Amino acid sequence: MSVTRLGAVDYLNARPLVFGLETKNELFALRFDVPSKCAALLHDGSIDVGMIPSIEYLRGPSPYRIVPGMGIISDGPVASVAIFSSRPIEQVRSIALDTSSRASAGLVRVLSREAFGIEPAFVPMAPGIDEMLRKCDAALLIGDPALYLDHAALGIVKIDLGEEWTRFAGLPFVWAFWAGRGGVLTPTQIAALTDARDTGVAASDTVADDYCGPARAALGRAYLRDNIQYTLDGRAIAGLKRYYWLAHKYRLVDAVRDVQFF
Repeated sequence: MSVTRLGAVDYLNARPLVFGLETKNELFALRFDVPSKCAALLHDGSIDVGMIPSIEYLRGPSPYRIVPGMGIISDGPVASVAIFSSRPIEQVRSIALDTSSRASAGLVRVLSREAFGIEPAFVPMAPGIDEMLRKCDAALLIGDPALYLDHAALGIVKIDLGEEWTRFAGLPFVWAFWAGRGGVLTPTQIAALTDARDTGVAASDTVADDYCGPARAALGRAYLRDNIQYTLDGRAIAGLKRYYWLAHKYRLVDAVRDVQFF
């Protein structure tokens, strides 16, 4: 059996999906990157399977397959994907977009039109709230930087995009999932990924403690327990398809493909 090159997201929310995989050296070679890098590596063939932002499923050079039954999903507030704004959202005229992001950047563009009723300028920027808000009215941050940011101390507003999506669509939002070209995973490897997810979710408090350290352990525990889901079920797939339709409506992708699994 050949070793499959896995590219995982280097944020807390991905850790339950890779729980114990570092010991599966006979099955996987694991690396960690920001979401946009995971997508780029998969697209250029540098990895075999990536934990890619959901919108990147439609942007690959060839049709991908999704590992069934799992992903990084929210159904309501997500806590770690948000617009941070110096003014009410209806007054925002420019938004700095975290360059680590892909699915979230697309979601900001969709919700700006569909939910917020604004048409701001979008400015891609490296994540850093001070510089972002010096140049723009608001900033999109994702992952750990968004989760850990004390917006109240900065006197700014936090608009949770998971909460806004579910309020708008009535469905979960799928942020990321494992995907790759057909044939790169064996049933044994898919079973190992499923087992990692199940074990990691069951041990989420330990995952949070190890990742966050004592100062942020309580925040990490609550986040993994209350904000993130890891089962890609029928409602989540319906939310994914709705997002894909809207992404195509606003020309964020060239076409919508059927959702296909390994």
